[in-house]
Amino acid sequence: MNLPADFVTRTRRLLGEADFAALTEALKKETPVSIRINQDKCSSVPAGSTPVPWCPEGYYLSGRPSFTFDPLFHAGCYYVQEASSMFLAQALRQYVHEPVVMLDLCAAPGGKSTLARSVLPEGSLLVANEVMRNRSQVLAENLIKWGHPEVIVTNNDPADFTELGPLFDVLLTDVPCSGEGMFRKDEVAVQEWSIDNVDTCWQRQRRILRDIWPCLKTGGLLVYSTCTYNREENEDNVAWIVRELGAEVLPLEVQPEWHITGNLTEEEFPVYRFLPHKTTGEGLFLAVLRKTSEEDRECARVKPAGKSAKKGKGGKTQVLQVPREMQNWICEAEKYVLKVEDTEAVAFPAAYGEVYELLKSRLKVLHAGITLGEWKGKDWQPSHTLAMSTTFQRDTFPQAELTYEQAIAYLRKEAVVLPPEVSKGYVTLTYRGSVLGFAKNIGNRANNLYPQEWRIRSGYLPEIIPDLFG
Repeated sequence: MNLPADFVTRTRRLLGEADFAALTEALKKETPVSIRINQDKCSSVPAGSTPVPWCPEGYYLSGRPSFTFDPLFHAGCYYVQEASSMFLAQALRQYVHEPVVMLDLCAAPGGKSTLARSVLPEGSLLVANEVMRNRSQVLAENLIKWGHPEVIVTNNDPADFTELGPLFDVLLTDVPCSGEGMFRKDEVAVQEWSIDNVDTCWQRQRRILRDIWPCLKTGGLLVYSTCTYNREENEDNVAWIVRELGAEVLPLEVQPEWHITGNLTEEEFPVYRFLPHKTTGEGLFLAVLRKTSEEDRECARVKPAGKSAKKGKGGKTQVLQVPREMQNWICEAEKYVLKVEDTEAVAFPAAYGEVYELLKSRLKVLHAGITLGEWKGKDWQPSHTLAMSTTFQRDTFPQAELTYEQAIAYLRKEAVVLPPEVSKGYVTLTYRGSVLGFAKNIGNRANNLYPQEWRIRSGYLPEIIPDLFG
């Protein structure tokens, strides 16, 4: 790896000669592979794995299987996540003990969002946002697969949130950075690095923080993180938050054997830097701050929307209502508001109905709660979001267990033939007991209802069936 000369000079000065030499040696080695288990869907431990010390759900794998061809990956049983990033769990578990409203501002592809949703106290609401449209679609897909219903996914610029006022108890700003901590796994990050880009990044990060700061309640938590090493995007930005925005830096409980590096500047506040020659993972910087400045604004109100009606054939207004039987499709339906939005029947946690309406009136919402079904002309078709949800009442529909070959065919959006004893109509398809999605059984074949945009596009089939859990 040919590191940029300016990076070498700056990082050697920051770390010291010995640590920098050890870092460059570590960057020559392969990136460790780690996953995090979705304990709402899977209770198994990967065979031959090693636990990630700072995240009980995380495991280092002994190799890299073909995740794309593992149906359990598509079922949301686990998430492939770099181990250092799982350190977010330590911050949330230490400081968040009551239900909160949390915003993950720069959330794609969804690693920290799925982690936060698993760690947050039950009854919390997570809003996961991504400004780039194509990346926001990936974020929505990953959170839908994860399956927790108390989630909203948005596609907005950070500045779009400013007018909301102090809505959030917790903010996670995993801000876009110069990516020095990704050098080992991303050659493009090495090629694109420059001092000018570092300067652009720390200035952009401050703009993002200034835009979003009014949305954090006084006393609320800000988790600030990057995947880079330099002080400008890390300690210097934390000092700026304290000085300019009004916050105090909070300590985290860590173990010496984790070999986490602390503050590398003349400042004394606690920060947590993961260096690959000391910890098994990639580069990460994280700090936790509590907002001390007072907000003189109240939360925004819902913007009034114009009335619209869907026109049916002959120009007649078509009014859709949620069928009564849909209440049986999810657990504890009494905790949700069920309603029709356009042609979709949705269920959203009643406790956060006002927050949902506020965000929907001011932001671009891609996904919220559970999409129960979609009206298809004469019929309500159950949604794939329902199949992925941890609240799905699986005995609502007949079930059919698929072989590995059938599961891959289904995930490729190919037709699947079910055994003759399977009832006609909508059927829940499973693999090793985990839900993959729905099909409509018409007898001689089953219409595949897997989302077209999520399908496996490769025609390759691995010689060895991926089997993480033995």
